[in-house]
Amino acid sequence: MEGKNLDLHAGFGRFWFRVTACHIVTYFVAGLIAYSLFNYKGLFQEGTLACYMLPISSKWIAAGPSLQVIRGLIIALALYPFRQIILEGAAGGLKLAGLLIGLSVLSPSGAAPGSVEGFIYTQLTWAQHLRGLPEVVLQNLAFAWLLTAWYHSSRRSWTVVMGLLTLLAIAMSLAGAFVNRGS
Repeated sequence: MEGKNLDLHAGFGRFWFRVTACHIVTYFVAGLIAYSLFNYKGLFQEGTLACYMLPISSKWIAAGPSLQVIRGLIIALALYPFRQIILEGAAGGLKLAGLLIGLSVLSPSGAAPGSVEGFIYTQLTWAQHLRGLPEVVLQNLAFAWLLTAWYHSSRRSWTVVMGLLTLLAIAMSLAGAFVNRGS
């Protein structure tokens, strides 16, 4: 695909918006699905996970998706110098997904659940480590696919739909935080 269609030279602002929108939408949807499938309310109230995870009733958990704007900025800043490799190159979405899963899921700097460090240094069981992996792996795959697909489409409808979905996720998150009376 030609570089002119990818709009890579439009500046950081557009890149940040697209990265943040893709991140928030996939983060919100993956979170909703995982919450429904994996009984997060119960997991966060019992055993080892309760030691470091806020309860689902916390206003901070509800506000989490809206606060992903900050993470979107960090991701965009980190990826911006490599945008041509990711967006113009062959299999850019797979390269991006591999990079994200490798660095932020399997090998982050901390002992996160599901990571190599987490398996070594935490008291979580194998089941507790593996339980959250589908959510974060699928979210990263969806993010990478969505971002590269958006850049490879010249239709303005992508911007409208993703903008509306992002605003909806943020609005629902903030509504949950303000209605919620938890910690």
